[in-house]
Amino acid sequence: MNFQQMSEQAIRDIADPMMDNLMQASTDVDHGRHVRDFTDRMKNIVTPEYLAHVCQQSQAEKGSWLHREPLAVLRRPDSAVVIWKQYCSKAEGEYVAEMVLVFRDNRYQIDHVMVF
Repeated sequence: MNFQQMSEQAIRDIADPMMDNLMQASTDVDHGRHVRDFTDRMKNIVTPEYLAHVCQQSQAEKGSWLHREPLAVLRRPDSAVVIWKQYCSKAEGEYVAEMVLVFRDNRYQIDHVMVF
């Protein structure tokens, strides 16, 4: 899969529902749903205990995730980075949500994701 040959919209059409799922699953602290689209590398990092800790800290500081606005798609031969402007219910200001999308085992997967 060469992500450089895909349009930004095609990549967003894949990444947006994945990020929607991640945001809702982190709000619900639902580990199974949260890691559904993760690579094995990410699943090894994000254990149920790790997710619970991160969600508790994030929800205390930032509240729940509100809407996102697309900022950029960076295309590479073997991955795409999708970047959004993210808003939160408790914390003022704008945050960055980012995802690294890869194609492995015949499906799109998330190999990195972060809000900062």
